[in-house]
Amino acid sequence: MEKIITSKSRLVFIKNGMMKNFKILLFLCVSTCFFAQKEFTFNINNVERKALVFEPSQKSQKIPMVFIFHGHGGNAKNASQKINFQHEFPEAMVVFMQGIPGTSGYVIDKKGLLNGWQMFPNENGNRDVLFFDEVLKNLQNKFSIDERRIYLVGHSNGARFVNVLWKERGEKIAAICSVAAQGGMMARNAKPVSIWMSMGKNDPLVPYATQKKSIPIVKKNLQIDEISTVHNGDTTTFKGIENTELVIEEKNAGHEFPASSIPKIVNFFQRHSR
Repeated sequence: MEKIITSKSRLVFIKNGMMKNFKILLFLCVSTCFFAQKEFTFNINNVERKALVFEPSQKSQKIPMVFIFHGHGGNAKNASQKINFQHEFPEAMVVFMQGIPGTSGYVIDKKGLLNGWQMFPNENGNRDVLFFDEVLKNLQNKFSIDERRIYLVGHSNGARFVNVLWKERGEKIAAICSVAAQGGMMARNAKPVSIWMSMGKNDPLVPYATQKKSIPIVKKNLQIDEISTVHNGDTTTFKGIENTELVIEEKNAGHEFPASSIPKIVNFFQRHSR
């Protein structure tokens, strides 16, 4: 089921005084993109699940798709305001997935009362992997989705789940962005895909040293060529097999999603397809 929520666009009126014979009132849309939001609901094993979908504002024959997974205790609406890929990637369909309670957090919410995502393959009946499968299938049936350009973005617990999807559904994914998370041993032997890993050196929830433990696993999955390493500010880029890339972003930041990096992450996605 789908439900149209809101769309926002601002108009500015400019009076053109250069014309001598008459005055023209011009209506200029300041926001060049018109974002159509729809809330979709799904039934996954008799549990209602929701996703907030932003249709592309720049139409193309085949539509790339970005799935975004919020952190523990978050929700799709707030994520859409803070991790706004819909503004930087207007030709893409951007899907903000909504977690549900039932998964305990590492530091907070030990009883699992807040929204979250499974942290291991087959945990909680594989509920969130099945949710991803259903949303992807549903939107592929409704829209002309480019199956070669499906991307995942996760923050904190959402990034941990993105690593689960990498392991379980790697054949469907073109590239991944993982922020403030430790992927864990379950990502071993995952299919080589390009990955952007963003880490805050001052993260109080997922310590920097803990996040870095994922790097050797990712490098092994991608069979990284250390000789091709490129350093650029706070990012280091490595080349892997099958035209894959690993970008490690290390910022003097905490646990927040690095909003200023979104344009660079979009550019990274645009370089990669299956």
